[in-house]
Amino acid sequence: MKKTISMAALLALLALSGAGSISAQKAAAASATVQNEPPAAEPFNRYFIGSSLFMVMNAVASPSPDFYQLNFGYWLTKKDVLSVEAITWTYHRALGTPWGPDMSDDAQRYPGYVRAYGVGIAYQRYLWQGLYAAVHALPLLQQFKAPDGKTLQEGFQLFMTLRLGYHFSFCDDHVFIEPSIAVTHWPINTNVPADFARLDSRWPSYFIEPGLHVGFKF
Repeated sequence: MKKTISMAALLALLALSGAGSISAQKAAAASATVQNEPPAAEPFNRYFIGSSLFMVMNAVASPSPDFYQLNFGYWLTKKDVLSVEAITWTYHRALGTPWGPDMSDDAQRYPGYVRAYGVGIAYQRYLWQGLYAAVHALPLLQQFKAPDGKTLQEGFQLFMTLRLGYHFSFCDDHVFIEPSIAVTHWPINTNVPADFARLDSRWPSYFIEPGLHVGFKF
């Protein structure tokens, strides 16, 4: 009888020992699986709305450029950004007029002005830290106006921009500012009145200009 009890106790101990070993192996395997899993992607703010600080020129420049811009964008990855931009502006001389005395020379002014409206797209690619390059394509409806505001005729312009800038972020990556330098070019510019086209022909169809965009990410 005692031998039977001892044998049963021994079998019970062996069973408990085996179960403990299996549990330890499962725990070790689970721990190794957790350690081998790739780290979770770091969350970041993917959407943004923004504009250009150069809209302040509406209050200080004469004549006013009546320039307004609104951007909405999405970060596809941490290096790739796609955005839509709605823009309107007014200009009173050829877009290619160079910086300097010609920019303020009344002889270079149109016999009226141009009002343009458009919605375009932009793609940004981050090259190193906050340094980025961007390309913008903006189709514009243009209204050629007489000095009294009467529309003379309408045309179409494709306004292209190549931009190099730097992205500075603040407030836990919710606020940003982007100073930049841009080369603009308008390869398509249709139905321009003769008096406007005569002034346009004096200058190239490209321009180098600064940029200063701001926005909020969420």
